[in-house]
Amino acid sequence: MRQCVLTSSAGKRLIGKAIAGLAVIKSTLCHGTIVIVAGTTNGYVAEEILNTLGEGNAFNRKRFFRGVTLPPEYKVTEAGRLPDERGFPGDVIIKDGVWQRGKTISDVADELKEGDVIIKGANALDPVHKRAAVLVGHRQGGTMTIALQAVVGRRVHLILPVGLEKRIYGNLDEIARLLIMPESEGLRLLPVPGEVFTEIEALSSLAGVTPELIAAGGVCAAEGSIRLAFSGTTEAESLAEQIIQSVAFEPRFTIS
Repeated sequence: MRQCVLTSSAGKRLIGKAIAGLAVIKSTLCHGTIVIVAGTTNGYVAEEILNTLGEGNAFNRKRFFRGVTLPPEYKVTEAGRLPDERGFPGDVIIKDGVWQRGKTISDVADELKEGDVIIKGANALDPVHKRAAVLVGHRQGGTMTIALQAVVGRRVHLILPVGLEKRIYGNLDEIARLLIMPESEGLRLLPVPGEVFTEIEALSSLAGVTPELIAAGGVCAAEGSIRLAFSGTTEAESLAEQIIQSVAFEPRFTIS
């Protein structure tokens, strides 16, 4: 069994690479619609998928989000949005292998059908039960409620990329119930059905190893990092180490 440390940014890059290589993404890319809803982790996913189309250099992930959690010196709205949203590129919509620039999930949600894919980030993770939830600040429920119409109504495949740094304790449904009580303040939480995809699933998918979270945390830009132990055949473990090395020095995420 070998070990590795992944910073938050390295984990996002790893998840992006793995999702871009999934069979369901490859099959839908040229014959169907893939919707990548704006989010910081999804920025890496979009970059990796667009790279397969030769469009990666035309995409800028720095403002590819709606709400975001930032240190207190940044000014954001109650919903986590930046006061100046100029530069928001929209979501990434790829239909039959063509990037539909400038569109959002709202523009295509009604057209999505079984066989299409929505990729939506999450803010809270229950890694034991492989469940995730999304923070909601919008009065109509935001992009997640738009996505759920296609997911529940038409069986569109929902993938939820989420780093292990977002793991929480407690029952997601109970937390969500408390946050929607009339006397509560702040953001709400919406647990959603979908395929949860963390660094564990990413490393397993890319290298064929069995990873396990064994520790977390760090300093000097390693805050939010995770330590994984992984095992497999000698060849699989060596491949995993090569993949980890390829993402290990991913720069910290910035919005400027």
